[in-house]
Amino acid sequence: MTAFFEQTFYFDAPAHTLYEMLMDSEVHAEFTNSRAEISREVGGNFVAYDGYITGTNLELVPDQKIVQRWRAVDWPEDYYSVVTFTFIAQNGGTRLDLTHTGLPDGTEEEFKQGWIENYWEPMKAFLEG
Repeated sequence: MTAFFEQTFYFDAPAHTLYEMLMDSEVHAEFTNSRAEISREVGGNFVAYDGYITGTNLELVPDQKIVQRWRAVDWPEDYYSVVTFTFIAQNGGTRLDLTHTGLPDGTEEEFKQGWIENYWEPMKAFLEG
C-alpha cells in the first residue's frame, strides 16, 4: 500500500516565476543551494538536491502544471512516486497546489515537512530576497 498527501501554498509571484523556479536548473540550484539538472522536455529526466531526488517529467504545461515521476535516493530500487504541481492565479499571486502520490507507507509526514522546509520556505525566501 502507498500513501499520498496534498499541500497548498500561496506565493506573491506570477505562475511563470514559480514554474521557472522548479524547471530551470540554475534557478532551482540557486534557491536550494544544491546541484540540479532539470530537463524541460516531457520524458526528460531531472536530478535535484545533489542527487537525492531523481525522476522523469511526465507532463509539462508551462506556467500551469508539472507532473513528475519522482523518487528519493534512499527508496527501494525502481520505486517511484508521482508529484503534481498545479499553478493557479489568485489575488495577484499564485496558489501552488502539490499532490504527492505513491509514497512508501509511513513516509507521508516526513515528505509533507520536507516540501515545506526544502521547497516552499526557500522559494518564498528567494522571492523576497
